Amino acid sequence: MKAANTLLVLLLAIACFGQKPEIHGPDIYGAKPNRPFLFKIPATGALPISYEIYGLPDGLQVDKSTGIISGSCPNIGIYQTIVLAKNSLGADTLFFDIHIGNVALTPPMGWNSWNVFGLRVTDKDIRNAADVIVSSGLINHGWTYINIDDGWESAERLPNGEIAANDKFPDMVALSDYIHSKGLKFGIYSSPGPKTCGGYLGSLDHEEQDIKTYEKWGVDYLKYDLCSYAWQTKGLKKEAIQAPYILMNKFIQNSNRDIIYSLCQYGLANVWEWGASVGGNSWRTTGDIVDTWASVQRLLNKQKKLAPYAQPGHWNDPDMLVLGVVGWNDDSRKCRLTEDEQRLHFTMWSMLSSPLLLGCDLTKIDPFTMSLITNDDIIALNQDRLGKQAVLLEEKGKIQVWKKELADGSFALAFCNLGKKGKFTTYDLAKATTKACKTTKDLWTALKTDVRDNKLTVAIPTHGVVVVKVK
Repeated sequence: MKAANTLLVLLLAIACFGQKPEIHGPDIYGAKPNRPFLFKIPATGALPISYEIYGLPDGLQVDKSTGIISGSCPNIGIYQTIVLAKNSLGADTLFFDIHIGNVALTPPMGWNSWNVFGLRVTDKDIRNAADVIVSSGLINHGWTYINIDDGWESAERLPNGEIAANDKFPDMVALSDYIHSKGLKFGIYSSPGPKTCGGYLGSLDHEEQDIKTYEKWGVDYLKYDLCSYAWQTKGLKKEAIQAPYILMNKFIQNSNRDIIYSLCQYGLANVWEWGASVGGNSWRTTGDIVDTWASVQRLLNKQKKLAPYAQPGHWNDPDMLVLGVVGWNDDSRKCRLTEDEQRLHFTMWSMLSSPLLLGCDLTKIDPFTMSLITNDDIIALNQDRLGKQAVLLEEKGKIQVWKKELADGSFALAFCNLGKKGKFTTYDLAKATTKACKTTKDLWTALKTDVRDNKLTVAIPTHGVVVVKVK
């Protein structure tokens, strides 16, 4: 593990050597008034980098050496700031809005333990993930949340009814403090039923008490998985599924922390139609993903008509990413997707404004996976402040064309080849916009091209994608 981490640090140092700073990530971030505020300015470049922010609202401050903004702001409002990152080679600036009043204005980005560690997850696994997010430089591309999935809970509650962690997690407060000290966020998992999907303690009849415990632990994200609650209902009607999410949301809203609320109920009862109304910041639109092309293709196709339900603060979620080394049982393996399939997977989850949660063993991350998840042009599609999910414009045979509108007035087009053979296709840009198109930029090759005759010709590999930004 140490050798792998050393290699990643070396690769990062080589990549950043001789570079002036470049600020990445969203240009807007939200928090509620009088709640703990924590945001790490994502920036790459030769170290050391120093940070300044002009126009910070009362109660917030920035650590000039790390770029971590912290504190608590009492007043609702949108505060327009200017971020400056500089080193010995130059500087970069960003007009950055701090929105006090709302959260999850762009989709959450981070890591979740389930797709690699399953129920065997430990405190050490979580700390290792936090360490690598920082040492590899992923934090400087916006990867923020470190989330424990199922498997952390004790066998029984304490005598006063309070939830506790099992022996694998000796001190949740210390773990949370460790994660926060790095400028990262801490997430946790539970179920509205008596048991979680893994058979551990759920939150049934202890919802308020559990939120108070999560406050004490410094939790920033809650994945709330339907699991055994289905046993409590007579069927799976909408009202029955909504009820536990409404209940838990009441206690989240009354808590003293901003807790991102992730509804995990597999798309039942058309959750996209009501997820926002019960307080969900995201909601699963599908069953679980696995690392096969059939799974990725199936989940992608289920998103075709869901764009109207996504907006800043509330996101459709086709489940976590399956990139790199994964493994749900006692072993782990390199994911079974081809490189082109992985590129399509990451591209389309970004186009769909989905939460981006890595599920790999970060201590075994390889250069190809790093090249995917540090592509700032692709991440920028996901983190665009307009918050528009991509829509399916056209589907001919195995070729899909998706369009995502962007805040700067441009748009992205993703050409997906779901077939077994590579394809050339020529697309008339008049189908995507009534405006004259001037240039395109391929977001994987960085190749810029002038538009001629308002048409675009692309070569799409088998199970692959070409994505261009059009101005």
